[in-house]
Amino acid sequence: MSDIMNNLRPVGIIGTGKYVPERILTNSDLEKIVETNDEWIVSRTGIRERHIAAPDQATSDLAYEAALRALASAGMKPEDLDLIIVATITPDTTFPSTACILQDKLGAKGAAAFDLSAACSGFVYSLATAVGFIQNGMYNNALIIGADALSRITDYTDRNTCVLFGDGAGAVILGEVPEGRGFKSFDLGAEGAGGPLLKLEGGGSRLPASVETVEGKKHFIYMNGREVFKFAVRVMGTATEKVLGKAGLTKEDIDLFVPHQANIRIIQSAMQRLDLPPEKCVINVDKYANTSAASIPLALVEAAEEGRMKEGDTVLMVGFGGGLTWGASILIW
Repeated sequence: MSDIMNNLRPVGIIGTGKYVPERILTNSDLEKIVETNDEWIVSRTGIRERHIAAPDQATSDLAYEAALRALASAGMKPEDLDLIIVATITPDTTFPSTACILQDKLGAKGAAAFDLSAACSGFVYSLATAVGFIQNGMYNNALIIGADALSRITDYTDRNTCVLFGDGAGAVILGEVPEGRGFKSFDLGAEGAGGPLLKLEGGGSRLPASVETVEGKKHFIYMNGREVFKFAVRVMGTATEKVLGKAGLTKEDIDLFVPHQANIRIIQSAMQRLDLPPEKCVINVDKYANTSAASIPLALVEAAEEGRMKEGDTVLMVGFGGGLTWGASILIW
């Protein structure tokens, strides 16, 4: 893939923005809701707190705030946008898409807009999609947002899952960048047979909303934590090897590692496999928990705001999620 991408116009990130809701739900707060405690949560997940959307906030509202910041960072107006992709598993509505709702809120009347559903891998999937559109000349720029309000589909009586999730949005603007910079390779994949390990069953055409699905808690996240953990550790390593190989790079070339923020143990396992020191890894799972599609862009944008990347740095992004899916990317900042 790298040879093909190197012969096309270079596409990279020209603007960034993020947003998290004001309300913070701490581990101590959860102790009052379910049978758990701060020490247990931190030792097993690394999570200390998570942000929760206000009752009147939907996913498009989170995405809107992140989008405004990204546009300002890029020095662009909404009407300059060609394409909007929102990666999410918690859309405002089944349709219209959250991207179309966002397009209207922004006033980006000339932009094509659609949602992409690949769970926690959705942001990387969306990057790959948009880069292809720009490289082939169909569009000149794109707004890519990972946004989720997982609190809306979390069962706060389930001590095994309610400690894991939070809400937020991260956004980037993609456009043409100087030669030698931009995205160098992607590796996307799925293991559909693992779908039952991480799912939300209710509300679709298989199990439309009914008294039975609500009473059976089919509209909440179900996860087989042990099996998803094993999948994540395995795929984070193999996807990284593939994406580095496609770019003609080795793990020694990595300047910054931006992994999906699901569990500190999974991140640490990936760091050990890559032999990366802590200063080369972005970790904010303690502040935001697992925000699904927002996870990687929140970490990436935070790293950019903190000045952790300089021009020419090699950035590795890797995510995994429901589907089961995975996505990895190499970016020259």
